[in-house]
Amino acid sequence: MNKKEVEEQIIQNYQKDENMMILVFAQWCVNNDLDAVELYKKAYPKQSKNTALMQGTELTVPKEESEEIADQTLLGVLSLFGNDDLAFVVSEEMEKMRKK
Repeated sequence: MNKKEVEEQIIQNYQKDENMMILVFAQWCVNNDLDAVELYKKAYPKQSKNTALMQGTELTVPKEESEEIADQTLLGVLSLFGNDDLAFVVSEEMEKMRKK
C-alpha cells in the first residue's frame, strides 16, 4: 500500500468506528427512553443537523430487543471520540435517572 492508500484506510476505519459510537449512543438513548437528537442538540446547539446521527437512530432496535449498554461504556466511547460536551449532557441525564 502506498501512503495515500494507507491514509484512506485510516480514514475509513475512523469513520466506521465513529458510526459505531453514534449507534451505541443512539441505542443507549432508546434503552433509557431518551431522544438522541435532542440530547445531541443540547450538547451542540450551534451544530446543524447531524446526518450520521439520523442514520444511527434509524439502525436502533426497540429496547426490549437490545442488550444493555452500561453507562460507563457509553461515556468511555464518547470520550474516546472527543465528544466531551455530549458526555457531559449524558452524565446529567444519568444523574437525573439515578435520582428517580
